[in-house]
Amino acid sequence: MIVVLDNYDSFTYNLVQYLGMLGQDLQVIRNDALGVDDIAAMHPDRIVLSPGPGRPEDAGIMIDVIRQLGMSTPILGVCLGHQGIAYAFGGSVEPAVRLMHGKDDEVFHNGQGIFEGLPQGFRAGRYHSLAVSVEGVSDLEVTATSADGTIMGIRHRHFPIYGIQFHPESILTPQGFDILQNFVQNVPSLAESATVQGDHANG
Repeated sequence: MIVVLDNYDSFTYNLVQYLGMLGQDLQVIRNDALGVDDIAAMHPDRIVLSPGPGRPEDAGIMIDVIRQLGMSTPILGVCLGHQGIAYAFGGSVEPAVRLMHGKDDEVFHNGQGIFEGLPQGFRAGRYHSLAVSVEGVSDLEVTATSADGTIMGIRHRHFPIYGIQFHPESILTPQGFDILQNFVQNVPSLAESATVQGDHANG
């Protein structure tokens, strides 16, 4: 089951629709409706942090969800969710060099994880006035940028936590479904990774 943390955004149910097309059971929860312990008690397989207005530190329990549950539960943050991941681990969230609202742009990436199998320079819909900086943050790695150098993707080096600044559910992101599919099918939890490693060791 995937928990979608809804940051009060109109795009949330577009994300839900895409995830549903991947055959996933979904639970949509507003960011101020429950506590982190309540979500943990649901034992989600994955968590998706939706886009939303404002700054990430003001988005209800989102930062606490990232810090407390992301150590073992795969998390994908979209737009505000991506900014929340940067903020949670010591990055900064600052005004973007360019305001991008409903514009598509090229994304260049490392070809790994959620970007596996995607072409370089794929087009993606950007809807944001803030951008992240993770300079000096040893736990986070930049996985994608735009042509102007704006960070479009990050991941945690040790935990299954991924962020993307653009909107995979937008019509402006033709490869968006593939990104979500990669997250659902190719990103194991730490427990799943340990099981696979144990199987290899036993074999």
